Amino acid sequence: MSKGAVAAGDQQTANAAIEVLKAGGNAFDAVLAALFASTLAEPVLSSLGGGGFLMAKPANGSPMIYDFFAQTPMCKNNEVDFKPVVADFGTTTQEFHIGLGAVAMPGVVKGAFEIHRDLATMPISEIVAPACELASKGFQLSKLQAYILEIVHSIYSSTLSCRTQYASPNDQNQLIGAGEILRVPDAADFLEALAKEGDDLFYRGEIASRLAIDCEDQGGHLQRKDFENYDVIKRKPLSIDFEGARIYTNPPPSVGGILVGFALDLMANSQISKLTFDSPKYIERLAHVMDLTNQARIESGLNQHPQSGALKLLDKNFVEKYKQNILGQPAAHKGTTHISVMDAKGNAASLTVSNGEGSGYIASHTGVVLNNMLGEEDINPQGFHNWPENTRMSSMMAPSLIDGLDGQMVALGSGGSNRIRTALLQVMVCLMDFAMPLQDAVALPRVHFEKGVLNVEPGFSDDVIESLPKKFAQTKLWEQQNMFFGGVHAVQLNQNTGALDGAGDPRRGGIATII
Repeated sequence: MSKGAVAAGDQQTANAAIEVLKAGGNAFDAVLAALFASTLAEPVLSSLGGGGFLMAKPANGSPMIYDFFAQTPMCKNNEVDFKPVVADFGTTTQEFHIGLGAVAMPGVVKGAFEIHRDLATMPISEIVAPACELASKGFQLSKLQAYILEIVHSIYSSTLSCRTQYASPNDQNQLIGAGEILRVPDAADFLEALAKEGDDLFYRGEIASRLAIDCEDQGGHLQRKDFENYDVIKRKPLSIDFEGARIYTNPPPSVGGILVGFALDLMANSQISKLTFDSPKYIERLAHVMDLTNQARIESGLNQHPQSGALKLLDKNFVEKYKQNILGQPAAHKGTTHISVMDAKGNAASLTVSNGEGSGYIASHTGVVLNNMLGEEDINPQGFHNWPENTRMSSMMAPSLIDGLDGQMVALGSGGSNRIRTALLQVMVCLMDFAMPLQDAVALPRVHFEKGVLNVEPGFSDDVIESLPKKFAQTKLWEQQNMFFGGVHAVQLNQNTGALDGAGDPRRGGIATII
């Protein structure tokens, strides 16, 4: 009999969850083991110095969101270490801001321990053991993770500590490459200490003191009271009914879930299922929904005021105005990773975590790269240094759960910054409107429409490719599938038969395993 299913963005991340499930742990033990391992195996995408969300559905309980995302500091330091760097994506470049002045209050450690206290069954020492082994013995860095590290080379070469930690073992003047062995002894020691002393080590003990002093001396905003007052927030998920199923997703103040819900609301009763996936009409309608969702995001004020903006987006009259728009038409980057786990008992865990791109600052003797959330333009809509103090930051991350899909329950989520919502939308439509198998829903080509540009992955029919430039003035045809279009890692449980399934997104190193 199957013990569980895991889908993640790296083999080492998935292996940690697999090891824990085989040892008798539940889905929450496994997702935490994968989270700790991902901070080693996916170093740009995941960190104990970042933030994230867990959608948790106990087998005999209701879904709950654990919000352990970044918090803005309580006070602003006028003299800050805050500098721009340029990341090179090959086809384009993008400016990011790093330094201690870009660091918001991290929540991953507190989140992991809160989840452990509420839902886990194994000792925390056993849960962190796979990550400790990766850190101490070392492992081969995957091709994808080496590629991502190279994109943000300017960040991970910006400080001596980062350059040293991620240096190639064969050439200390270069960052580590694909297939080379990465060891982080400081992280192994820190994880072992954390397992013994608990999250107070990070928030009330030596680590908090050291970070607060560094921020005061070197131009950061965080103070000791930021660490001491940080709390995990438990929220009731946003609930959306669509095509006979119920979707649970991340509620405000994060914006990703509400935008996915708004887009699904636009598509409800629009007879999408009567179209075919690989048809010009479907792609045109999908792009139009994305465009309207972008417009609604602005009109509702969701960026500046997530709570009131969400209420407006959920208002039936507001939705109806946009729905008439679509139905009245001719049928016409960030550092984020996701982990989904289910066990045979029906426990479901969908976890998304981010470190921005990293600040370049490593907390001394921990191996932990702190986030650069205050330097992220996407989540600072009022401009850098204008953030409201002591406020939970908004995010596009939307770990989700689909229940009642012909007896199936699906846990899913994605990395991909602003493409998270469009990646999830397309996978959900494939599952619920087109009744596709999970692997097909995740692997099939995607589109993303934003700022007047329709981005299109290869794999659509010639009819689709030829029709799009006639309908969209700016169309970018990609030569291959790309992590730009998100990375949806999903697992599925047939609640009638107990059968488990999983799908890892090939765009982001996806691994899916049934144990």
